[in-house]
Amino acid sequence: MSQGWKTVGLTAGVLAGAAGTTALDIAGYLDMVVRGRSASELPARAAGELAERAGVGLGSGETAGSRREGLGALLGYATGLGVGGLYGLLAGARRVPLPVAALGLSAMAMAASVAPLTALRLTDPREWSVSSWVSDIVPHLAYGLTAAIAYDRLTRR
Repeated sequence: MSQGWKTVGLTAGVLAGAAGTTALDIAGYLDMVVRGRSASELPARAAGELAERAGVGLGSGETAGSRREGLGALLGYATGLGVGGLYGLLAGARRVPLPVAALGLSAMAMAASVAPLTALRLTDPREWSVSSWVSDIVPHLAYGLTAAIAYDRLTRR
């Protein structure tokens, strides 16, 4: 792949990741509305754990809690943009069939979000209920499909 296509692929991938992240957020918030469930505390807990391991103080009390929530959300955006960018670098100018791209992006995004949480011992997918799996899979499928469509549109000649 030429250097120009690497740049195009990365840029289109990051933009597609942004679109996918928006779709993931919408799917997650719709699930919260429909089922009346609260937002996950895992991103904030992960942010707090990572900050502690890095020796970064987040303050105390409500201030620390707010910083953990904000950092947790930013980690989610970084994951979505990063997965899209990586896909763009890997796919480049190749035409990947939409279902393959959507499933690949979904799996990449889910692995990129669950693996760190598992490594930090904040969750164990082996113990998740069916409802928990559905709550995680559906938004990641929305991410993958949206990112795949966006990438295809952005790189179509």
